[in-house]
Amino acid sequence: MNECSFGPVRFLPGPNRGKYPSCHSIYIEGAGVLIDPASDRERLLRLRREEGVQAVWLSHWHEDHITHLDLFEDLPLWVSAQDAPPLGDLEVFLDWYDMQGPFRDQWRGIMTQQFHYRPRRPAGFLADGQVLQLGPVSVEVMAVPGHTPGSLAFLFREPQVLFLADYDLSSFGPWYGDLLSSIPQTIASVERLRRTPARAWLAGHETGVFTDAPAHLWEQYLGVIQQREARLLELLQQPRTKEEIIQAWIVYGRPREPRDFFYFSEWAIMKKHLERLEEQGRLWRKGERLGLR
Repeated sequence: MNECSFGPVRFLPGPNRGKYPSCHSIYIEGAGVLIDPASDRERLLRLRREEGVQAVWLSHWHEDHITHLDLFEDLPLWVSAQDAPPLGDLEVFLDWYDMQGPFRDQWRGIMTQQFHYRPRRPAGFLADGQVLQLGPVSVEVMAVPGHTPGSLAFLFREPQVLFLADYDLSSFGPWYGDLLSSIPQTIASVERLRRTPARAWLAGHETGVFTDAPAHLWEQYLGVIQQREARLLELLQQPRTKEEIIQAWIVYGRPREPRDFFYFSEWAIMKKHLERLEEQGRLWRKGERLGLR
C-alpha cells in the first residue's frame, strides 16, 4: 500500500494495511497537521524531521490511533471534548473500555509499552460544524458518535475528500464495544457519512482509499450489525450464559490469539446487543442465564 495525495491531503498507510494495532494517518501539507499518528513510526519520524508537523489531531481516543503520539509531545493536540478524558489518565482510559480484574492489569503494561501511552491534555477541542482553514484547504469537522462518544470525521472541502476514520467500510463491520459506545448512534453516524458528498473517501484501516463511490459497501457495513443481532437472537432461542454467548464467536467467527483480548472484545460487542434487546423489552435475565421474552 502506497502513499497518495488528494491536493494537500496526503494518505499515509499503516503497516499490514493499517490493521489493528496500527491505523492509517492523514497529513495536511502546508498546514503541517497530522491526523491519527499511529501509522509507521519511522515514516512519522521522517515526516516530522523533513517536512515539519505543527499540530496533531485525533479522530478519537482509541489506542490504535495514538500509538506514536509520544513523538509529538511538544506539539498542540486537538480532539473532541467528549473523547479527551481517556487521553489524560490511564485509569480513565481503562474505565472507558470497562476493563476489570487481571485483564485490566495486563493492559496497563500494554498501553505503556506497546502503545507508548503518556497522559496528554489537549490544547483545544474540535467540534461539529467547525470549518477550519489549513493552509490551502478548508476542513469541516463532523461529529460521528457511536464508535466512541466523540468520534470525528473530516471533510476536506476543496479536494472533496472525506476522512471516515474508524467507520472504515471493512468487512468486519463497525466496532461499538466501549462502555460509552452506542449501536443507534453508530447507525446514525454511518448514515450521515453516506449522505455527505465527496469524490474520494479515506478510512483509518484496511482498504483505506476509495476513489469510486462505495455505495454497496455502506449497506454491507451496516448489514454486519443486523447479522450479528440475528445470530444472537437465534442463539437465545434457548437460555444462555455469558460464557455460552462468547463461545458462539458471533463477532470474530472463531477463537483467536491472544485469547484474552478477543474474549474481552467478543463480549464487549455482544453486551451492546444484549443491552439493546433489554431496552426493547425483549430480554430476560435469571441468575446467570439470559433468554428472549
